[in-house]
Amino acid sequence: VQLQASGGGLVQPGGSLRLSCVASGDIFRFSAMGWFRQAPGKEREWVSYVSSSDGKSYYADSVKGRFTISKDNSRNTAYLQMNSLKSEDTAVYCCAAGPGGSEWSDYDYWGQGTLVTVSS
Repeated sequence: VQLQASGGGLVQPGGSLRLSCVASGDIFRFSAMGWFRQAPGKEREWVSYVSSSDGKSYYADSVKGRFTISKDNSRNTAYLQMNSLKSEDTAVYCCAAGPGGSEWSDYDYWGQGTLVTVSS
């Protein structure tokens, strides 16, 4: 399974971006999809994940109410819609596939990152 994340870029505070994560392989529909981020000089942080079993989504407190995760099994693609972006959201965002959870080790596959920069 390979994961390809895209959609990052430069956005002003208060703006929006949508990240995409395309997965190869047949296990996508059986996998939870998660997003993590790592800001410069900081530890990696879990952002969100969506369950494969019931489609429920979970968010870190820092993004709750602003970010929305979704999963389109027909396109083998997961999305992270990010609204009301803040400078502290600046980070490299990485997607992951697997059983799901808030830990990096809860996943079996990880994609490369896409950089999100929130700045005026």
